[in-house]
Amino acid sequence: MLGISNVFMMFAWYGHLKFSHHALWIVVIVSWGIALFEYCFAVPANRIGYQVYTAAELKTIQEVVTLTVFVAFSILYLGEKITFHHIGGFVFIALGAYFIFSAPKGV
Repeated sequence: MLGISNVFMMFAWYGHLKFSHHALWIVVIVSWGIALFEYCFAVPANRIGYQVYTAAELKTIQEVVTLTVFVAFSILYLGEKITFHHIGGFVFIALGAYFIFSAPKGV
């Protein structure tokens, strides 16, 4: 559900970049409409996930999923290239996720 949520989020937050000729108020309203579907998946996913994971772990999962979806979105939809520097930054974020999940429980 987080993956589906993130696809909607990418279109709500970044999809309008291809439509810079439209008035800002229009893209804001369209983005809000798309974001509604994001919330319809994100909220239940977090509620279900919180039965198993801590809030910090849930947020970490969310960020890793977001980056994964963002890379695909930026390449496939926006036509951008991912550079070595992007990959390096993503590796550091992945290391942060590793530290979150390797922490002793209750500490």
